[in-house]
Formats: sequence, C-alpha cells, structure tokens
Amino acid sequence: MTEKITYSNAAKHFLLLVFICVSVTVISQVPEPKPPVTRILFIFDGSFSMMGKWESSSKINIARTLLMNMVDSLQYIENVEMALRVYGHQSHVPPQDCDDTRLEVPFAKNNSSKIKQKLRSISPKGTTPIARSLELGGGDFPECENCRNIIILITDGDEECDGDPCAVSLALQKRGIVLKPFVIGIGLDMEFKKTFECVGHYFDATSEDMFETALGVIISQVLNSTTAQVNLLDSDNNPTETNVNMTFYDKLSGKIKYNYVHTINNRGNPDTVVLDPLVQYRMIAHTIPPVYIDSIKLTAGKHTVVATDAPQGYLIIKMQGSQFNYINAIIRKTGKLPTLNVQPVNKMEKYITGKYDLEVLTLPRTYIEDVEVSQSHTTTIEIPKPGKVTLLMRSPGYASIYVEKKNDLEWVYNIPEDVTNVTLNLQPGRYRAVYRARNAKESIYTSEKSFKVDSGGSVVVNLN
Repeated sequence: MTEKITYSNAAKHFLLLVFICVSVTVISQVPEPKPPVTRILFIFDGSFSMMGKWESSSKINIARTLLMNMVDSLQYIENVEMALRVYGHQSHVPPQDCDDTRLEVPFAKNNSSKIKQKLRSISPKGTTPIARSLELGGGDFPECENCRNIIILITDGDEECDGDPCAVSLALQKRGIVLKPFVIGIGLDMEFKKTFECVGHYFDATSEDMFETALGVIISQVLNSTTAQVNLLDSDNNPTETNVNMTFYDKLSGKIKYNYVHTINNRGNPDTVVLDPLVQYRMIAHTIPPVYIDSIKLTAGKHTVVATDAPQGYLIIKMQGSQFNYINAIIRKTGKLPTLNVQPVNKMEKYITGKYDLEVLTLPRTYIEDVEVSQSHTTTIEIPKPGKVTLLMRSPGYASIYVEKKNDLEWVYNIPEDVTNVTLNLQPGRYRAVYRARNAKESIYTSEKSFKVDSGGSVVVNLN
C-alpha cells in the first residue's frame, strides 16, 4: 500500500519562507573582508628655516597648529594609526648634521596626545635631510599583512644634505613599503614644485588657508576608497563576460593588492569593486589564456570604468565511459608551445575565443589541431572509446608496443620488465608488440605479434 502525501498552499508557503530565512542566514554569516589599517607617518620639518615669518605667525607655529588640529580629527577614526618623525630639530647649524632626523612618536592607537605634545616642544634649529628622513621613515612602519602605509612630508625647503629624495621615494614604493607619498610645500618658490613632484603628490601651500586645505584634501584621499567597474567584453564589445577572478597588482611594486571574482549584478551590469585610489594598478583577468589591463589610474572619489577584450566560448572533449575521466588533454594556442591548461575529458572548460591545439593523453596520444572556440558556443571534440588489450608473456622480459602506420612503427608503451602480463586501454588501430624474455640471451629469440584494437572491444595478445 502506497500512501500519497500532499501539501496545502499554506504549507508550501511556509516551507518557502523557511528556505528563504535559512538562505539569508547562511549568506549573512559570510564574513566581510577586514578593512586594512591605514598608517600615516607625518615627516615634519623642524629645520631652522621654519622659524621664518609666514602670514600671521612663523611657519613652525602655523604648521604645527594646523597639523595638531588634523591629528585631533584623526584620533577616533577606526583603523587609522599615526606616527611622527621630525628632522632638523636636534642639532644647530652650523655645523650641518645630516643625521638630524628622529622618529619621535611611533605608531600606536590613540597616540594623538603624544604627537601634539611633541609638536608643541619642537624648536627649529638644524638642516634639512629630506632623503635621509624618507629612507629611515620606511623603517618606521612595523611589519603588517593588512596595512596601507602613507607618508605625509611637510617642508619649507629643499634637500640640503646631497641626498636624492626622488630616488629614495621611488625605492620605497617599488619595495612596496609605502604608497606614493604626499608632500606639502610651505611657502616654497615655484622652482621647488618640480623638485618634489617626483617625490610624491605635491601640494603647494602658498598661504595658511591653502596649507589647511591641502591637509584636508590629502586626508580625504588617504581615507576614502573609490570605485571601479571592469567590463570584460565579448565579441560584440558588450560587457557580458563574467565569473572570472581578477587580480589587481600595484604596478610599481608588483605586489598583489586585491582579488575580486567578477560579477554581473541583477541589472545586467558589471559589479562595482572598491580600490585604493592612491595606487596605480595592473589588472589580470584569469581567463584561459589570461587578459590584461596594463595600467589603471584612479581619481579619488570618482567612479572609473575600464575594459578589456575577453570573448569566451566553451570546449569539451568527450569520450564514452565515465571510467575514462582520468584522461587529460593538454591545451595550447595553435602553433605555440606553452601549455595553457590540462583539461580532463568529459569536463567542460571556458577559453578565450580563437584556435587551439589539443594533445589528448590517450595511448597512443591523440593530436587535434586548429580547434576553434567561438563566442558563447560549445565546441565538442569526440574521442573514440579505447579498446582493452591484455598482453601475456611466459616470463619477465623486455617488451614494447608500437602503432603501425603504413611501413612505420611508432612507439607507444614500454611494458614493465618485472611482469608477465599487463592490461592496457589503447585507441582503435593496428599495433605490434615486440618481446624478448630476460633469460633469453640472444636476439634471435625476439618474438612479435600484430593485433588490431576496436573501439570498446577486447583482445588478448599471447607473446609466448
């Protein structure tokens, strides 16, 4: 007796509601990526020239007052840490002390009061070792796996110790220690602008108001990520390709910054990703073969759309019988040697459109050239089902199998020397087995047998 079970509409709705609730719960449990810690190192000019008059007061008074206000505003921002390095404040000139630079307040949470206390106590007296300060500043950042390292250099003068601030800055960036620094020039002549533009993002503060504005703009750029959209274009230049990982590299240092699996939202548009606007990127979309965008420059606060050609289609290599799923195929671009992929038979894979050469690792190997993959189309390659061959030998020895091609023998397989029988799966065709027993010490005792293998068939070859 069979009992038929039915559900009322109310029961069906209840089950659907339970499913939705469980799904939402599972989705909500996916942890959001932990935001990086932004570490800001202020390199502050404490050299003798900072005693000079500037608008309403001295440069040192105006600069430290505005910087203390900025430090105050950053105190309670989550995931922000600060440190202070000062130069030119320990030794009088003359003589010139080009090692007069010191980390006064190291990185820590809630250290704004220490930074402000140190700023209040600075008495300008020395020289301007900018390159040396940048070099040592790179070592002020403790090791951290999820940090953004920012340097903000505040100065009223040029390098005075024969150093090369541009070379030092570039070296720090290439090593991935810091992002491109910010430089605020206090009351500098226009000639210094070109000097500092190679050090980092330069802001020319010709007045108190401009200095305060520059600080605000820099902090805004430092703290605010921006968005980008990557369009992976199909053959019709429409952004329909998706579901592929994209790796964003810092173009200068070569370090990996982000991995995002490309998504198209429910409106059919590529999803928006959040990127650090202070970095110039090189992006690789890990299609097969990969496609690139060599340079991506962002403007803080502005949404950026970039695109690359990534038309794709599908390829499947079919062989009857799931027991042969272990067989792989080497995929190469037509006429090229590098291996792009090793694809199992009976498994579909996606490739950039174009022509490919296939080397299927059957016995013997199957070579298929100029297989074309086209946009959104599935190219199917059928490989004949192999036949089963059992070889029998009276004793261990030296045996090998060859495929017969007209008057040529092409090697296929060497049989292990310590066995007396072996079973192989061979592709359909005509073969020859050659054998000599190990204890037969003369070549005249070599035996050979020709045999035929049919698709899905079975054959026993006796070499005795």
